[in-house]
Amino acid sequence: MPTQILQQHSGTACSASSSCCCQTGRQTSRQTSRPERLRLLALAETARLEACLDSLHARHILPSWTLLRGPESGLVMVRGRIGGQGQPFNVGEALVTRCCISLAAGCETSRQACGIPASDASASDTAAILGCGYVLGEKPRHAEMMAVLDALWQNEATAAILDTELLPELCSSLRARYEADSAAAAATKVDFFTLVRGEDKD
Repeated sequence: MPTQILQQHSGTACSASSSCCCQTGRQTSRQTSRPERLRLLALAETARLEACLDSLHARHILPSWTLLRGPESGLVMVRGRIGGQGQPFNVGEALVTRCCISLAAGCETSRQACGIPASDASASDTAAILGCGYVLGEKPRHAEMMAVLDALWQNEATAAILDTELLPELCSSLRARYEADSAAAAATKVDFFTLVRGEDKD
């Protein structure tokens, strides 16, 4: 998404105040949990998120938002367990960028553009929606777009659009990425065998 669009929709309050379930075809936000969607967004290509927000902006469906925190980068401690068992230990530090936004209360523009009457708005739609994004590395734009899409996925007016236009592409892209990684790893596979010595024979 062009930088000017990000600035335009961030509004005047833009300054900071301080296992994939795509294995079986088409999924919806009701079938995928929020952590799973956040995982897909974090692993997605930045250009794909930009294209999605550009499309919503062109159709006047993208509401304004306010930055609550970040985007800001920092180090987090990564912990692990050997073999998934045993006592946890500190693997090392990783650079992470995070962002938190507040979607415009009511998202009136989105409801009108999607043809949803204001009288049909639920109580959750009339309250401000918070979106968050955490992405590995120093990627402020990715983290902000991730937070915006997280909030849009919690909004009834735009959740169905993201389910139809974005979720299948994120799933197929991640599946293709895993298949490519598996193929690359399989190419380096080495088969070991044991030679039988003469004295070992009966």
